[in-house]
Amino acid sequence: MRIRMLWAVLACLVPVAANAATPPPAKNVVLVHGAFADGSSWAKVIPLLEAKGLHVVAVQNPLTSLKDDAAAATRAIEQADGPVVLVGHSWGGAVISEAGNNPKVRSLVYVAAFAPDNGQSLNDVQKGLAPPVWASVLKKDAGGFLTLPADTVAQHFAQDLPAADARLIAATQGPWFAGCLADKVSTAAWHNKPVWYVLASDDHMIAPSLQASMAKHINAKVTTVKASHVPMLSHPAEVAAAIEQAASGN
Repeated sequence: MRIRMLWAVLACLVPVAANAATPPPAKNVVLVHGAFADGSSWAKVIPLLEAKGLHVVAVQNPLTSLKDDAAAATRAIEQADGPVVLVGHSWGGAVISEAGNNPKVRSLVYVAAFAPDNGQSLNDVQKGLAPPVWASVLKKDAGGFLTLPADTVAQHFAQDLPAADARLIAATQGPWFAGCLADKVSTAAWHNKPVWYVLASDDHMIAPSLQASMAKHINAKVTTVKASHVPMLSHPAEVAAAIEQAASGN
């Protein structure tokens, strides 16, 4: 009789313990844009996330160094009133790998993004790979900042967007300091956080094969979208859905 009573008590306690261990959904999303972009690159995703009750902030990266961009992301994280889903596009993947160590960050979402490991830079991630066709046409100013020509944006950065949208991206792009390519992530946050990855299968900027390799390496839950380098603009619903999954933990 006593044994049966003990099992009955344990049966009641186990579900309670399991529920107690399940964290509540994150309600805050911090979006980090990549190189040759600004916060407006998330313009189509933001209303979709807000419609789901999420509080969203798009960071404006200075694009001057990994340290500076991670600091900008950290400021947004610290202002959130609870757990955060941290999302990075392209170069922003390196930024969230660094800034994502903040204890308020619940999970990470990489969108057609680099995912460097501990002590790695973007140069390290791409070592041994053939340079992409667009690399030879980058414009570099006297201060060492890089920009993409408008026709390159249309052909290789956002080739699945209407021409007017591609021209807008080219006009509003944030110049990116060339030294960022050599900046190394100290400790990659994806080692200790749940990770999602949106893979752009028609990407000309970061080879889809490299994206797949990185997503596998970081053990991410992958959503593949037939998109250019800007799936958040050409396929915002799919990108928003991945972020919502990260917020709910599913």
